[in-house]
Amino acid sequence: MKKRTKAIIAVIVGAAILIGGIRGVNESRYPNAPAFDDHFTRKFLNKDKKVDDGFYEFKSKTGQYTMWFPEEYQVLHKYREDYTRNGESYENWSASYIKPYENDQQTYAIKAEFSENDMKSELIYVESLFKEQLDSKKPKQLETSHTRIYYDYAYTYFRGTNQHIVHDSKENPPNLYVAYVADKNSDKVIKLIYDSVGENTETNKMDRKKWFLKMLQSIKFVKGN
Repeated sequence: MKKRTKAIIAVIVGAAILIGGIRGVNESRYPNAPAFDDHFTRKFLNKDKKVDDGFYEFKSKTGQYTMWFPEEYQVLHKYREDYTRNGESYENWSASYIKPYENDQQTYAIKAEFSENDMKSELIYVESLFKEQLDSKKPKQLETSHTRIYYDYAYTYFRGTNQHIVHDSKENPPNLYVAYVADKNSDKVIKLIYDSVGENTETNKMDRKKWFLKMLQSIKFVKGN
């Protein structure tokens, strides 16, 4: 009986070691980046396609678009509202990156929403978004061969419960960026908001602007769906 018990224990231990070894091999297949440390975030990323320094290709679960995703970030999924999807027509996700800073932390967040808005009412949607987020009606514009991009940014802070929005601040680089990206060939759109919270989160306006525009210009909507 003792020999049988020892044999069973040996099998269990051996299986555990084998499973652990397989998991270790599987883990080593992924790039050494925070985005791939999270099992949920991995599902959206192409581990073999590092599209630029610090970015991997992100593929929406709707199958309707791809974009560049920063490797330091992870898609949130603790709460139901962190990630929602309705078939192929709607997807809403948030991602964050938390960096320790002295005795506090710096928090960087991205929020993206994919939907279908009537192209004829595009300017109405754009005006509403930028009025709500930045108290601005005339965002900056640029185009790629397939998309129209509206974007703007500002430095924001709270005094009590009141939010203050400062455009063209000479003392503080922007910490809130907003964009509306529309497909030229369909009603597909993505609203993208980036913000940062914490002391000295933003130090260089041009670097952050280039980073943000890289993501916006990387968005590609799938044709024919």
